Amino acid sequence: MESLMEPYEQGPIRPPSEADSLLLRLTRNCPWNRCAFCSSYKNARFSLRSLPEIIGDIDAMRRIADKLEALSVRDGQRGTISEGILRLVWGQAPFYDAYDRSMALWLFRGGTSVFLQDADSLVMKTDAVVSVLRRLYSVFPSIERVTTYCRSHTAARKPVAEWLALKGAGLTRIHIGLESGSDTVLTMISKGTTAETHVEAGLRIKKAVMELSEYVIPGLGGEDYSSEHARETARVLNAIDPDFIRLRTLHVVRGTPLAQMMRKGEFTPPDDDRIVLEIRALIDALSGIHSTVASDHILNLLEEVQGRLPQDKPRMLSVIDRYLALSPEQRLVFRLGRRQGIYRRLDELSDQRRYQELKQIIDHYEAQETGLAEKRIALLLNDYV
Repeated sequence: MESLMEPYEQGPIRPPSEADSLLLRLTRNCPWNRCAFCSSYKNARFSLRSLPEIIGDIDAMRRIADKLEALSVRDGQRGTISEGILRLVWGQAPFYDAYDRSMALWLFRGGTSVFLQDADSLVMKTDAVVSVLRRLYSVFPSIERVTTYCRSHTAARKPVAEWLALKGAGLTRIHIGLESGSDTVLTMISKGTTAETHVEAGLRIKKAVMELSEYVIPGLGGEDYSSEHARETARVLNAIDPDFIRLRTLHVVRGTPLAQMMRKGEFTPPDDDRIVLEIRALIDALSGIHSTVASDHILNLLEEVQGRLPQDKPRMLSVIDRYLALSPEQRLVFRLGRRQGIYRRLDELSDQRRYQELKQIIDHYEAQETGLAEKRIALLLNDYV
């Protein structure tokens, strides 16, 4: 039976790149919580967790790990969480709860990475975060990487000396929601920061020789500011030269301020093809930097548009140009296949059996109502947000 009392807290989200990470909650929810596109923390109050609470969670995690490692020893596995131990823990629900299963999976995958939650963990005092990091590495010697989200507003106010202290204590990567480098767009979406602050924040983190992931939302400028969004975002990224540029294509979530703006006619999201053009303009304008472009989310239509700058820039642009050269029918088939999780690469369009199956689905929709295929594709996106 599942535990009635949670041994430690966990927040609701983490980046896709942190799927293998242990989740440790330093703060609850988001201190800003006004971004027009975001639904993650709406109607949730922000609060700082106390240092004793967080240390208590780390110790609770260690107790669970000890229990699992003792099980491994009894099974003759010398404390290693093998595939057999993992199956045992996941297969005996009355004896092992969700926390046991989560810890077993983390240890099975190496127990090397931790993600600090929630949306802006470093709004905590630096000394407290350093204490958390030291306890983490002491209690779990296998840890090699600790990462967290941070708002640009917070990062730009933290002196470089504090970033160096965090780096010295073992914080290795910062995830920042850049979203856009256009002040027009940042104001429109109530991001609570500016392009200048984005740059200052990024440069301070880079001075600490800490890895930096900047998240960009193609489509966030809508039809009106698509070109400005791409151009100004590239300008800011060129000034920062982050380690990673992660693309997260816009999908307007019901109940958000951006959805309300859509209903009022104040915001019109670009369609898939316009967003592809916007991404092309963004990548084409990236210059003098050595970032890795990552397209690691199902919301991105073209997963292949990723690589290292500058050497992979021509290949990324060629993938986009290849998509744009497809016929309208081929683009529609690919979009449906991608949103259904069938396609990941443009080459997969050559599978004629699958292509015809998808085309029959589209034809069936269009026979019922013109434009129904587009509506169905839009509904599929709701599954990924």
